[in-house]
Amino acid sequence: MVRVFLIMLLPLLAAFNVHAQTASVERGSELFQSECARCHVQADIEMRIANRWLDRPASELYAAIMATMPAETPGSLSPEQYLDLTAHVMQMGRVNAPIAGLTVTELASVNIEQGSENTGPDYYAWTSMFGGLNANRYAPLEQINAENVGELEIAWRWKADNFGPRPEGLSVTTPIMANGVLYATAGTTRNVVAIDAESGQTLWMWRPQEGQRFEDSPRKNSGKGVAYWTDGDQEVIFVVTPGYYLAALDASTGLPLESFADGGILDLMDGMRFSDVRDDRDITLTFPPLVIDDVLVVGAAHQVSMRPPHADNVKGDVRAFDIHTGELLWTHRNIPKPGEEGYETWLNDSALMTGNGGVWTSMSADTELGLVYLPVESGTGDRFGGDRPGTNLFTGSVVAVDYRTGERKWYFQHLRHDIWDYDTPTAPILADLPDGTKALVQLTKQSFAYVLNRETGEPIWEMEERPVPQTDVPGEWTSPTQPFPTKPPAYDRQGISEDDLVNFTPEIFARAKEAVKPYRMGPLYQPPSLANADDGTIGTLSLPGTLGGTNWEGGVYDPETGMLYVASHTAVAVLSLVPGAEFSTTDWIQGPARSPNVDGLPIVQPPWGRITAIDLNEGDIEWTMANADTPERIKNHPLLEGVELERTGIPTRAGLLVTKSLLFAGEGQGGNPVFRAHDKTTGAILAEIDLPASQTGLPMTYVQNGKQYIVMAVSGNGPAELVALALP
Repeated sequence: MVRVFLIMLLPLLAAFNVHAQTASVERGSELFQSECARCHVQADIEMRIANRWLDRPASELYAAIMATMPAETPGSLSPEQYLDLTAHVMQMGRVNAPIAGLTVTELASVNIEQGSENTGPDYYAWTSMFGGLNANRYAPLEQINAENVGELEIAWRWKADNFGPRPEGLSVTTPIMANGVLYATAGTTRNVVAIDAESGQTLWMWRPQEGQRFEDSPRKNSGKGVAYWTDGDQEVIFVVTPGYYLAALDASTGLPLESFADGGILDLMDGMRFSDVRDDRDITLTFPPLVIDDVLVVGAAHQVSMRPPHADNVKGDVRAFDIHTGELLWTHRNIPKPGEEGYETWLNDSALMTGNGGVWTSMSADTELGLVYLPVESGTGDRFGGDRPGTNLFTGSVVAVDYRTGERKWYFQHLRHDIWDYDTPTAPILADLPDGTKALVQLTKQSFAYVLNRETGEPIWEMEERPVPQTDVPGEWTSPTQPFPTKPPAYDRQGISEDDLVNFTPEIFARAKEAVKPYRMGPLYQPPSLANADDGTIGTLSLPGTLGGTNWEGGVYDPETGMLYVASHTAVAVLSLVPGAEFSTTDWIQGPARSPNVDGLPIVQPPWGRITAIDLNEGDIEWTMANADTPERIKNHPLLEGVELERTGIPTRAGLLVTKSLLFAGEGQGGNPVFRAHDKTTGAILAEIDLPASQTGLPMTYVQNGKQYIVMAVSGNGPAELVALALP
């Protein structure tokens, strides 16, 4: 396509007589700051050049820049300006192909080659929670590598002791970094803090003051982090508060911007579709908004819905706002109105009553395609959906929307009529495969990776409709089939039978079989059952459980190799329904049943947590390994005396980070205070770094003044902290 565009372009260039215009890096730098810097940073340019443009003529890069930039109005600059931009971009990419002083017609003779003195950037930013709009969580850095990673040490520690009404014991924030400053959330009231990236010194703090809105919030916690925007001059930090306000803060001072909404604060409850029968305002968000050019896209989260007081709840519409003013740009109704596409999938007009259906996790976007990708959760009722019969579009789906207009371009529903709490948990990963395929990977609680063409929504590999077990719960509705990907295979166990039970010894296996007798078991999508079913059972064992499989931590993608790395855990949930009369207007709600065990041993075989490497070039699993060592309580269990155990892992979800050189993994909430570096090819552990507490926020990395840092939130040993690792 680029070559075709170039062929069409050259005659036009001749008409403009630009053959005499020579490229200027200085002019290109000024243009980049005004037209491109909002979306692209140094490291982003380096990665794109290294992955796409080496050994290609500079004329093709010129044509590509003209065809795609600026994102809002591609082709709107003059040919001379695009020539200058190309010169600057090539300098940013650190390649051996200087074009300063060359004309457009001379570009075809210049080949882009890797620079021989490219020793890594002096500065590398991490300006969004998932590392970029593609949610890859990849950094093209190798200062910390296999040879020296064992030398990592703690460079600084930042404690959240005094940020909130009580010391913060758990932090799941992921800091971002821009221009030498880290920005993060801290404390149950979700304060925003600015921290010096080299020293860990606090620079400023902003505290929401929400009164009763905070007290009524369904999710009072520190949140997952903040969003960043700049136009090259102004820098702004955005955060969603527990009370569901959107605040715009000056990044240098922490003061709300008077030009945005009402004195820097936008009330996100305004315009939501609330229930007519509920007085509570069950709506908030713990994730930051997604910044795409001059657009803010904001999701919605609710209280966990296993025991909803009513099936009628606020609907989790996704909305976009103007980044300068807070003006509403569009609304995507994940639960449609009458007459809209998808309404017919809510039988008995149940869309009118049902709530939830929000995007409680992060999103991703492709600016070249102009699309934002929405991972949509289920409707109200995590265990019972009889009040919403039908397949329930657009819940259980990834939805592609034009981020400027809100027009829906395509959708893929991976789960119809969710009654397992398998709500879509993490941002879709946008994978530019080495063969040029533009893929989207939606990881799920089911432990499937649904791989789609992100332009069309069509599956990359065949998708099969397979029959699934049907419900016998009075008033419930189940879909007769669900979509199963043929590739990649499931990356964690699905369904449960006797073959899955813990069997370290014959005695343990016999006791496990006895422990599961009161429960129903079966394949993936075995539906919830009654606590007093006619067959004498008290509930259904579900694997993966409510937390997945995969959850919000998601996975990471290496664009240089096409490898996807996924963290998951193997833990059983009990789906047991009791009458809702005392607590809810719905017929059935989750009961108090607990997962069985064998004297404290998990009921299923290990590994109980794992990291899986998936080759997206072929759709195959490359390797898998336990996410942690065998816990001491398991090693020393009386029933296991004399038994040699392989590494079992633990039922937590690792926080992952991938760089040019290494795969990094903590053990996640409830894990041990250790951070590991893995060989990306084999999974082999290359180093283990002690932490003050368990990794609980996702690790991120950046370079400031030539030094690479890895920073993450840790919790579980007193007040939560941010910890920075670096080489001596």
